Amino acid sequence: MRPLTLRRLLLQCLLLVLILFIVVVIALKFGAVPVSLYALGRDVLRFLLGQTSQISSDYGLIIWNIRGPRILLAIFVGASLSVAGTSFQALLRNPLADPYVLGVSSGASVGAILALIAAPYLSLPSTLTALLTPVGAFLGAGATIAAVYVLGRREGQIDSTTLLLGGVITGSFLSAIITLLMGTVTSGNNRGMVFWLMGNLSTSFQKSVYWFLGIGFFVAAGAIYTTATDLNLLLAGEKEAMHLGVDVRRVRLVVYIAASFLTGLAVSVSGSIAYVGLIVPHVMRLIFGSDHRTLLPTAAFGGAIAVVFADTIARTVVAPTEIAVGAVTAIVGAPLFIYLLRRRLA
Repeated sequence: MRPLTLRRLLLQCLLLVLILFIVVVIALKFGAVPVSLYALGRDVLRFLLGQTSQISSDYGLIIWNIRGPRILLAIFVGASLSVAGTSFQALLRNPLADPYVLGVSSGASVGAILALIAAPYLSLPSTLTALLTPVGAFLGAGATIAAVYVLGRREGQIDSTTLLLGGVITGSFLSAIITLLMGTVTSGNNRGMVFWLMGNLSTSFQKSVYWFLGIGFFVAAGAIYTTATDLNLLLAGEKEAMHLGVDVRRVRLVVYIAASFLTGLAVSVSGSIAYVGLIVPHVMRLIFGSDHRTLLPTAAFGGAIAVVFADTIARTVVAPTEIAVGAVTAIVGAPLFIYLLRRRLA
C-alpha cells in the first residue's frame, strides 16, 4: 500500500470533481427540452453574479427548478450509497457486500412506506412531517442490518458468507412485505409506488429537506471516515485488528449506524437504486487502491458521477417519458455483479 499524502488525495479528488462537473453540465443540457451550452453558461454566470432577473424564465424554470434540484439529489444519493457500500464491504471483508445485497435497502423501503402510510394519521407540523420518511427509512435500515448481523455472527465472529446469505433472505422477506403493503394499504397508488421503489429522483422537496440531507451525509460520512485507518487494519481480520489496538466494537457500531443512516436517507428520497453501493467501491478500489482514507472520498465522488449519469440516461433515452433510475443501474450492475460473484467463487 503506497503511503498516503494530502497532495495525492487532493489530486485524486480533484480529478473526480472535474469529471463530476462535466457530467453535471451534460445533465443540465440534455432532457425533454434541450438547452444550448451557450445559454447554460450565460445563465450560470448571471446566477453567480446575482443577475437573476436577466435569466430567461423558461431556462430558469428548467435549470434551477427542475434539473438542478434533481442533480443535487442524484449527487447525494450516489455518494451516500457508495460510502455505505464501501463501509459494509470493509467491515465484512467481502467485496460483494452492499446495502442492496444485505437487504438494508429493502428494510429502508419498508420503513419509508410505513412512515408514508402513518403520516396522514399523525398531527405533526409540516417540518416534522417532511422528516418522518427519512426517520422511518433509517429505522427500517437499522433494524434490518441488526437482524442480518445476528444471522451472520458465529462464535463471536462475523461469517461473511452466512451474513450475505442472511441478507439475501432478509431482503426477499422484506420485498414480500412491500408487496403486501402495496396490495392492501396503498392499492390506490400502486403504479407510483412501484416506480418510486425502482428508483425515482423526480420528486421535489423543500429547501429544508436538502439541508437536512446534506448535513446528515457529512455527519455520517465524516463519522465513517474517522474509522478509515481502523478499516484498513480490519481487512486482516477482527482478531488481528484487536491485537493491533483497534477497538473493533466501536468501529463496528459507528460504521453500522452511520452506513445504515446513509442508506436510509438515500432510500427515503429516491427509492431503492440497486448496485451503486456494490459497483462503485469496487471500481474505485481497482483505480485508487484499497486504502480507505482514499477509497471513501473517491467512492463518494464516483457514486455521485454514476447516479447523475444514470439519471440523465433515464430521463432522456425515451424522452419525454422517463424510466426508473434503478432500471438503468440494474442493467449495468447485474452483469457486473455476476462477474464479481464468479470471480470470487473461482
